[in-house]
Amino acid sequence: MNLKKKKALAAKLLKAGKGRVIFHPGRLEDINHALTKQDILDLFNNGSIIIKPVKGRKTGFSIRVRRRGGSIRQRVRKGKREYVFLTRKLRRYLAELKKQKKITSEQYSLLRKELRASQFKSKSHLKEHLALMKI
Repeated sequence: MNLKKKKALAAKLLKAGKGRVIFHPGRLEDINHALTKQDILDLFNNGSIIIKPVKGRKTGFSIRVRRRGGSIRQRVRKGKREYVFLTRKLRRYLAELKKQKKITSEQYSLLRKELRASQFKSKSHLKEHLALMKI
């Protein structure tokens, strides 16, 4: 006797997962003869179909998460803040070089793209790169 369809129907009707639906072993014949949603509801009300309670998580889990305080988010914020400060500093430096006409517009745009790709670790690293480019 295959009751998979009945279990799926009961799960959908009673708004529970298939794993939580349990059929009473002595009433399997009645469950097999149930055809409609109303039949399934009647069997549930009689106690032939039982819904197991939701297990849930341990209470200690949420406390552990709260105690950590979103450390991953803090790490991301710190990295972004460092990136923003460095990028602004290097962009100002490049703009100054362009204003002094030490670099051309093409070189400026190329260096801005490299800056966007985080190729430079610091201002001195950018200066070394410029020295290699012979600017």
